[in-house]
Amino acid sequence: MATPTTLLLRSPFYTNPRRRTTTTTIKASNNPPPPLHHHRRPADESIRQEAHRRNSTDHNFSAKYVPFNAHPSCTESYSLDEIVYRSRSGGLLDVHHDMEALKAFDGTYWKSLFDSRIGKTTWPYGSGVWSKKEWVLPEIDDDDIVSAFEGNSNMFWAERFGKQLVGMNDLWVKHCGISHTGSFKDLGMTVLVSQVNRLRKMNRPVIGVGCASTGDTSAALSAYCASAGIPSIVFLPADKISMAQLVQPIANGAFVLSLDTDFDGCMRLVREVTSELPIYLANSLNSLRLEGQKTAAIEILQQFDWEVPDWVIVPGGNLGNIYAFYKGFHMCKELGLVDRIPRLVCAQAANANPLYLHFQSGWEDFSPVKAKTTFASAIQIGDPVSIDRAVYALKNSNGIVEEATEEELMDAMAQADATGMFICPHTGVALTALVKLRNSGVIKATDRAVVVSTAHGLKFTQSKIDYHSKAIPEMGCKLANPPVNVKADFGSVMDVLKKYLLSKEVK
Repeated sequence: MATPTTLLLRSPFYTNPRRRTTTTTIKASNNPPPPLHHHRRPADESIRQEAHRRNSTDHNFSAKYVPFNAHPSCTESYSLDEIVYRSRSGGLLDVHHDMEALKAFDGTYWKSLFDSRIGKTTWPYGSGVWSKKEWVLPEIDDDDIVSAFEGNSNMFWAERFGKQLVGMNDLWVKHCGISHTGSFKDLGMTVLVSQVNRLRKMNRPVIGVGCASTGDTSAALSAYCASAGIPSIVFLPADKISMAQLVQPIANGAFVLSLDTDFDGCMRLVREVTSELPIYLANSLNSLRLEGQKTAAIEILQQFDWEVPDWVIVPGGNLGNIYAFYKGFHMCKELGLVDRIPRLVCAQAANANPLYLHFQSGWEDFSPVKAKTTFASAIQIGDPVSIDRAVYALKNSNGIVEEATEEELMDAMAQADATGMFICPHTGVALTALVKLRNSGVIKATDRAVVVSTAHGLKFTQSKIDYHSKAIPEMGCKLANPPVNVKADFGSVMDVLKKYLLSKEVK
């Protein structure tokens, strides 16, 4: 078997990472720089075809389904090529990687390999997900991958929000919503749809892919299925998602069912339907999506040059995401890339807060709730599928659960926007959790905290319009910034501007 060093150097996507500990002095010269010789594939060859030609896979990495959190003596497992969503006992499944094979390469190797792929167009490693392919779906052929080069999303230094509102210099917002369809769901959907693409080529009984959705999942599913030419079927709760979210699956050609129920009702129906028809289930009950979502955690570590933040705060609805972040951080620790994991916080809307209530009870018996309407519509879920995964992640990361009322989350969204962001209401939930934990002293002023922003604010413009128009019943909208109506003459405009500028003078 090839050594770790020779495998890395042989890789067509490897470049030697820059070492920050070394300072190089470059002397000025009048000589022109040497010409750059760019490799260029043949004109009639796509990047996918180029990857196929250059593919020289030389590893024995593998993964399989196993029952989630099973006893070490459990021998139940399934190939990822099987269509299975639950264990024999009816519990959740998890994707288990051959950690011994991965441990044949040390943490330095993995960090160098992952860093060498950032910003490249080499198929499929230009994706923030598939740049970690060995940790995601190691056995899938590159030809089967369906990717929009998702991931690699911006880490925003929230300087003004941090300093002015919570007294922190090291507050960051991970903008996962700056993605192909405007939400973090792209990270998981590229993995799931790629595996479906593989199954269809293997002539497995899969005609289409279906999901229940509060908006973002359906957008991601429909886009990736459209890219691969796979039919997508979407179950949506009628009148409970934004128009921007609804138009995405429609535009991408999905077969959309608008149902007179909430998300939990849609979820029950899609489970029943996928058990009877050749439709592959795409909700987070399917653990494949979590393999893509966990790469956001690895990406956070990369963006901090492999330093571990103290806190990561994640909005939670169906609760797969909090476990995905835990899994990504834990894999990095187990494989020697870092020596610890951050504390995790799951932030819930008070109108849909079953995990928060469970946490407050000391993790006593879990009880679903009837979710009420919330502006954070994507987490308006009262009976989350991944409750067991979330509890496991929080217990093993010394985690916390917080909640945000409707007024709190909308005010937090407005505060963030006023400092240069443009966030979704779900990020408002997470920022509210940050503020509460900072005010209580749990999060310290010197801590490094990352708030995960799960969707783009442009998907939720109506909620922002309603807030700034003060059109939300029983909400003060104290930070509303409505336009000022002024007569179209010089004197009127001057009067208004003088008054405005006086209010902005530094006292």
